[in-house]
Amino acid sequence: MESQTFASVFDALCDTPAEAANMRLRADLMMHIADTVRENGWTQKQAAEHCGLTQPRINDLLNGKIDKFSLDALVNINAELGQCISLSFAPA
Repeated sequence: MESQTFASVFDALCDTPAEAANMRLRADLMMHIADTVRENGWTQKQAAEHCGLTQPRINDLLNGKIDKFSLDALVNINAELGQCISLSFAPA
């Protein structure tokens, strides 16, 4: 059996490089939001209010349910938190 090596878990899970890149960005944004919630010591209810979400929705985010959040939604949540998002580009 031949083994394969992947640059990231998303490269292994996704069908295309574009889909993997989208998943990586969503994961990074979700981790940043979760870190912000933890650093501020917010309850899920407080976090939901700060993020402009419902408590069940913030629960999904904090539990890493990446399939429930689009890139647009995560950018908007970061904006609600007063965060500025910076992108950098590099060859694939």
